[in-house]
Amino acid sequence: MRTQPTLRIPFGVLALLGALLIYGGLIARYLAPLIAHWPALGQLPIYIMLGVVWLLPLKRFLIWMETGRWR
Repeated sequence: MRTQPTLRIPFGVLALLGALLIYGGLIARYLAPLIAHWPALGQLPIYIMLGVVWLLPLKRFLIWMETGRWR
């Protein structure tokens, strides 16, 4: 456990928010128009998958924020 405060956590949170804004913007800009004419039940699995994909690198990112190491 760390005893000194570090700037990794606030910078990490800001980087995560920025990355999510960019990811959401890219999805809204490029993918949404392609599937907008699909029925809602056809769009649902795509948006569920995209909602889970951004979680994949999150574990290592949170470990880095806490420890400073990627492993």
